[in-house]
Amino acid sequence: MYNILIFDTDTCLLTQLETYLEPNRYRLICVTEPEQFWYEFNRQHLDLVLLNIRQPGSAGLHLTRELRARSTVGIVLISDRGESIDRIIGLEMGADDYIASPFELRELQVRLRNLLWRISLVRKAEAAATAPHARQDNLIQFEDYELELNSRKLRKGAELIKLTKAEFELLVVFALHPQQVLTRERLMQQTSHRNQDVNDRTIDVIIRRLRNKMSCDLFVTVHGEGYLFAASPRD
Repeated sequence: MYNILIFDTDTCLLTQLETYLEPNRYRLICVTEPEQFWYEFNRQHLDLVLLNIRQPGSAGLHLTRELRARSTVGIVLISDRGESIDRIIGLEMGADDYIASPFELRELQVRLRNLLWRISLVRKAEAAATAPHARQDNLIQFEDYELELNSRKLRKGAELIKLTKAEFELLVVFALHPQQVLTRERLMQQTSHRNQDVNDRTIDVIIRRLRNKMSCDLFVTVHGEGYLFAASPRD
């Protein structure tokens, strides 16, 4: 089953697409407003996005540009405007394909199937290329500690050190930036706290907890600037 997010104000077309595509291994999420579009985009995995660029105020083109800046998801554009400049602008903004309206539903289905096939080939190639390094990339070693990224575990020898989500995220940031002074603002930006109403003291509290669970010498306070992770990760 493939998830496809569709942005269009033509409810009749949306109904046609649902009737024709959904029986063919497609799950359609249909939206008519940019706010709905980003809500659905952020809440689930998507295989393709279908955008109508005839929207008032060029909303479709704006979405195309912002979407490509955020994601590598497949993008197919729809427009009933015949000018080639629309196709060129849309493709330059990062769309993968373009179909002019009115169109045959069967043609759209073929284009979607072909794009999904090409995306699957790219993903397989990327997986094959990264597989030999997956184990090493998952493990960060420093001092007497091992930090497993996928399983979100910290070990010191045979001892398992339990970390909260916030503690784990902050430790990962430090481990990926050893021997660097990191400001509290930067630490917040690189953890999930960036989306919460928190202040600088939140970082201080989390670091105090990490010092209690690990060697306190690992986290060096640089007065007036931030913190430095004193360990040097091993290869």
